[in-house]
Amino acid sequence: MRGAIPSPNIWQHTATYEIENAAADPNGRLWSLMRERCGPRAWAGRTVLDLGCGSGYHLPRFAEDAAEVVGVEPHPGLLRLAQRRTRRLAGVRPLLGTAQQIPLPDASVDVSHARWAYFFGPGCEPGLAELDRVVRRGGTALIIDNDASRSTFGGWFRSGYPDLPEPAVVERFFTARGWELDRVDMGWRFASRADLEAVVRIEFTPQVAERVLAEHRGVEVDYAVNLWSKQF
Repeated sequence: MRGAIPSPNIWQHTATYEIENAAADPNGRLWSLMRERCGPRAWAGRTVLDLGCGSGYHLPRFAEDAAEVVGVEPHPGLLRLAQRRTRRLAGVRPLLGTAQQIPLPDASVDVSHARWAYFFGPGCEPGLAELDRVVRRGGTALIIDNDASRSTFGGWFRSGYPDLPEPAVVERFFTARGWELDRVDMGWRFASRADLEAVVRIEFTPQVAERVLAEHRGVEVDYAVNLWSKQF
């Protein structure tokens, strides 16, 4: 779709990205804090928007408690996978759209979730304006992104993407717009070394991937993320 920002991982390596999703947050720390930031009810009985839902990996989990779950995804192939994944789940609607043009009415969402999708700091103002439009008063928006200031993965990320804004720049950007930051030691835990190596190779250039794999042993990675939240 017009305005969509190509993803270097899930758009090209969908099956491997499923492995990455399964390895993330093995102890549930991130999910626990997401629920806490949404208030006592979390998203139970509410309407959830998953922006950049990809193949729909997180939609069934939200659907366990939510009254309605809407996934928005700009890549038609991934959208079809999300629709197939949720076709037997009542109240789940994967839709074609972008963060800059969310295909929903004003004030129609209670909880918005975006994970490693579009909202990477300066430049995402159109998407933030859309969140202001679609999230109801009393609702919560959640954005998860890499914390490049610390952790083993953070070091890999800085090395692999040296042209991205410095962590302090991103932090000032969101803080100035009323977002609150929680730093979460999420972690990666893979079922096998082969799975870890496959995921590292879709996240980084061959040169960076081979270097970090030569230095790192085992199937777990110290991985820190930022959870940004805003109450509306």
